Amino acid sequence: MSGGIFCLSPSEAYELSNTEIYFVDVREPYLLGYKKIDVKNLIYLPASKFDEWCSTLLYNNAYIFFDSVGLKSAEVVKKLKAKGYTNIANMAGGIVAWEQEHLPLIIDNTERLDGSCMCQLRPRLK
Repeated sequence: MSGGIFCLSPSEAYELSNTEIYFVDVREPYLLGYKKIDVKNLIYLPASKFDEWCSTLLYNNAYIFFDSVGLKSAEVVKKLKAKGYTNIANMAGGIVAWEQEHLPLIIDNTERLDGSCMCQLRPRLK
């Protein structure tokens, strides 16, 4: 638990990837092309559109939320917890930690981003 929400390491999350759990990537669309975790039951629901999609999640399903580093996904989990969802977790460290643990990734170098920090990422010139 961290800040009142249940957190999993990327390795713990990966161990659950062959179950019926859903992995929810909450990154914005422009961040999706370069690196994606390679698991079944992967869905994309951008954090910025939370109010549009939150009511579409089924309460009895299990979900692991993640983003690039685990910050926006933690916010999403807190909001869902406040709405009564209980079978939810945040993946600590996001895709950055997933890659550091050498877990399966799909990488498309044509979608690589440039920028000096996360707040300044933009597509590379092709």
